[in-house]
Amino acid sequence: MSRAGSFIRQPTGYTAFIPKPLPPDPPLAIDGEILTLLSRADQALGRLDGSTEMLPNPDFFVAMFVRQEALLSSQIEGTQASLADLLEFEANAPPRNLEDVTEVVNYVRAMNYGLRRLKELPVSQRLLRDIHAELLRSGRGSGRNPGEFRDSQNWIGGTGVSIEQASFVPPPPAEMRRALDDLERFLNDPAPMPVLIKCGLVHAQFETIHPFNDGNGRMGRLLVTFLLVEAGALRRPMLYLSVYLKQNRSDYYDVLQCVRTDGNWEGWLRFFLRGVAEMATSATDTACAILRLREAQRDLVSQRIPGSAHALRLLDYLFEQPMLAARQAQERLGVSFHTANDLISQLENLGILRETTGNRRNRLYAFDEYLRLFAPALETGERAADQRTRSGILGSDKEPGHGG
Repeated sequence: MSRAGSFIRQPTGYTAFIPKPLPPDPPLAIDGEILTLLSRADQALGRLDGSTEMLPNPDFFVAMFVRQEALLSSQIEGTQASLADLLEFEANAPPRNLEDVTEVVNYVRAMNYGLRRLKELPVSQRLLRDIHAELLRSGRGSGRNPGEFRDSQNWIGGTGVSIEQASFVPPPPAEMRRALDDLERFLNDPAPMPVLIKCGLVHAQFETIHPFNDGNGRMGRLLVTFLLVEAGALRRPMLYLSVYLKQNRSDYYDVLQCVRTDGNWEGWLRFFLRGVAEMATSATDTACAILRLREAQRDLVSQRIPGSAHALRLLDYLFEQPMLAARQAQERLGVSFHTANDLISQLENLGILRETTGNRRNRLYAFDEYLRLFAPALETGERAADQRTRSGILGSDKEPGHGG
């Protein structure tokens, strides 16, 4: 037994973990290292939140951050979709790997849906079920009870691993329900606690409870963003931990397991706070790079394209939709198809757009310099997803058998 909970042998022979309610008891030992990490993470989060106010039409730019997180979080679970696949799908091009793209599109939909619902409903079991229904609305997870908590046992392990051999077995359904009720009470507890400490505790507890048949990893990562937005720590959803968790996936699994076996909440919080500071700083750097790129491209268009009002509007649209067809430009700008084609050709001549298909018809154009700002994180995600394919599931939300 630890202060996080107990491993209890079940009647059928396997051992499952039954978590204790939050907050930890005995209380957290907030030492100097945790205070320093918390201060750095808070400062980085504040800079990130402030950086969004520098961006014109910041919601347009946020769309790319949401896409990036959707891809990275889905790649942890083994999907092979790329950013190009997703953007081509959004541009109504035939998808090359429909199932993988569908999972990413579902994630984007679930994120946006959850953010809208936060305006009328707090983070709660009801909200989690509603978001989960969007996450698994279609594709591979659609047959695994979207929007419903599990009523059977799940477990975490590599492909073909039995429950007796599992690396971790979450609480059985009855104990799971009690743990969810306890978690909701903690979420609504008015006792003062730093928001990032609370986020870290909730994420770890959610992953331990593992309440769904599928999608737990993705839901747990979404949960951090929803909690930060709900608390007002972020006005827009630009902080995501998937890059950090993938780069440090073995450590992530280890520190979560140490919470369960040793009650080492402090070790987990140190890991979590480092990730928040690192990812917030990276997102701030990206936001500043976006602003510099926009200013440089607007200057170029203004100088090189006479009567450039429509071209500048198209350029702004590219920051929201960085891969598009002429028909999309026509509809967005309210111009003729011929005018839209002409504007695209002008941006192509300036090196802002690149035609990607080589076709004479149904062409697609990519805003390469903007997409490159997101490439390092996505390339990290693709390498991690490939490593996961070779080495088996580690802390995934898609377990074998009755996994979740």
